Amino acid sequence: MKIAVITDSTAYLDDAYLTKYNIRTVALNVIFRSETYRELSDISTETFYSKLKKESQLPTTSQPAMGDYVALLEELKAEGYTDVIAVHLSSGISGTYQSALTANSMVEGIKVHPFDSEISCTVQGFYALKACQLIQNGMTVIDNILEHLENMKAISNAYFIVDDLSNLKKGGRLSGAQALVGTMLQVKPILHFVDTQIVPYDKVRTKKRAMKEIEQQIEKEVGGSKHLSIVVIHGNDEESGKLWKSQIESKFPQANVILSYFGPVIGTHLGEGALGIGFTTEPLDLSI
Repeated sequence: MKIAVITDSTAYLDDAYLTKYNIRTVALNVIFRSETYRELSDISTETFYSKLKKESQLPTTSQPAMGDYVALLEELKAEGYTDVIAVHLSSGISGTYQSALTANSMVEGIKVHPFDSEISCTVQGFYALKACQLIQNGMTVIDNILEHLENMKAISNAYFIVDDLSNLKKGGRLSGAQALVGTMLQVKPILHFVDTQIVPYDKVRTKKRAMKEIEQQIEKEVGGSKHLSIVVIHGNDEESGKLWKSQIESKFPQANVILSYFGPVIGTHLGEGALGIGFTTEPLDLSI
C-alpha cells in the first residue's frame, strides 16, 4: 500500500508545504463571464483581485473539471500509489467532495478516500498536513487516518469577517442570511461554518470590534491548550493580515501562527478586504 494525500486549491497551502509532503492539488475554477480559469494555475490571486475591481459582474466559481481529477489519479497511479486521501472543502458550499466520489469509480487500480473537511481555506489544509504527518509516523490503516481527521473537527474552527454579504448572498453560499438582512451595509458580519454551511455568527459595528470578538471566542474554545495552530487569512490585504498575525502572536504566545490568504474562488464569495482566523488544538507541525 502506498498512500497519497491530495487537497484542492482552496486550501491555499504554501508551496513549501506541498513540496515537503508531496501533497497534490486539484484546482477549482473561477469564471469571468465566458472565461474559465483554474485558480492559482491559470490565474494568480493578484491578477484575480485586479480583474475583480474592473468587472461590474460578479464572477462565478465551479468545482474541478472531472478530467483534471481523473488525470491526477492516473498520474498518482503511475507513480505507484494505491490509495488517495482526498481532503476537500466543505460539501455544503461546493461539489468538489462529490467529484472525488465520482472520480473514484473512473480510475481502476487506485482507491480514493474522500474527506469532507466541512470548512475551507488553510484550516482545510491543516487536515491534509495532519494526514501526511500521520502517514509519516507509520499510520497506514486508512480508516484510522480518516477517524483521526474526523475527531480533529471537534477541536478545529474558523471565523471570517466580511465587509458585507453581497457576494455570498449572490453566490448562494450563505445560509441564514435573513439574520442580517436590512443591516448588512451597517455592520461587519462575522461568519463561520455550521454543519458544512456558512452561517452568520454575529454582527458587529466595526472590523476592529469584530476582530476582538473573534479573539475572545478563540480564547474560550482553546482554553489553555499547549497545542495550538492558528492561521490568519486576508483577502488581498496583506498589511492587515500581518498586523492581526502580530496581535494574535502576542495574545496566544504558545501558538504556532501562520499567514495565508483568500484566493480567487473563496475571494469571489467573501470579497476583497475580508479577514479570517482558523485554528486547531490538534498537535500539528507547521514548520517548513
